[in-house]
Amino acid sequence: MTNEELEIEFQDAVERVNAYTEPFPADVLLNLYAYYKKATNNYGRPGSKKAIINAFKTNALFQVKDISPNEAKRLYIDLVNKYFLYGK
Repeated sequence: MTNEELEIEFQDAVERVNAYTEPFPADVLLNLYAYYKKATNNYGRPGSKKAIINAFKTNALFQVKDISPNEAKRLYIDLVNKYFLYGK
């Protein structure tokens, strides 16, 4: 898969998540958050008003610190595909 194909598939997965109106389980949401942040090289601090949520988000980001942005995109895509296939 080329970088361009990976980017298209990643953006499609992001659109699926953004269009979904039901709540995601917390563990799935945290993984999606971390993979997305890593995939897009967005290293801004979590912006929740609740400290506990920021702590969970920070921990999720720490878990993906050693993967590349492209690997994060693949993991994001895989998680979205798996969730929509089995998670509902």
